[in-house]
Amino acid sequence: MNLETQRLILRPWEDSDAESLFEYAKDSDVGPIAGWHEHKSIDESREVIKNILNVPETYAVCLKTDNRAIGSISLKLNGDTDMTDRDDECELGYWIGKAFWGQGLIPEAVRELLRHAFEDIGMTAVWCGYYDGNEKSKRVQQKCGFVYQFTTKDIVVTQMNDIRTGHVSLITKEDWLKTK
Repeated sequence: MNLETQRLILRPWEDSDAESLFEYAKDSDVGPIAGWHEHKSIDESREVIKNILNVPETYAVCLKTDNRAIGSISLKLNGDTDMTDRDDECELGYWIGKAFWGQGLIPEAVRELLRHAFEDIGMTAVWCGYYDGNEKSKRVQQKCGFVYQFTTKDIVVTQMNDIRTGHVSLITKEDWLKTK
């Protein structure tokens, strides 16, 4: 399934996206702040597409002008998240290549994925988090209507071999309807 916004296509990841994924995921300013290490090769990016990104409700964020993957956005459903154990709630995650920061593209993608979560999938709430220091992610959540819920200290970020502080926000369907 493809989703569209004014400037974006959100579509499933494809093997042919490996080169584009590597271009943006190799940047040390992108992955580590989100809890994953930068990619070291196109082959690694291909494996990430195959084993991590090629799952339901995970989308390549692409500009309509060229349909090239520049980021990723996903809804983690039914047990794929530790933020909720409810089937009618999920977790939202996202990132975008540094060249596209500050253009409002991720808030645009988030708004469409929230619409999809609430209208198409039947979610009643969507959770979202960020680690200390990731002010860009915090601002995206604020712009899109998420409300801060709690902070957790001493989170083990296995992939980064690190301990962090995480902040969690929530938007309910009821609150989302007010922001439409």
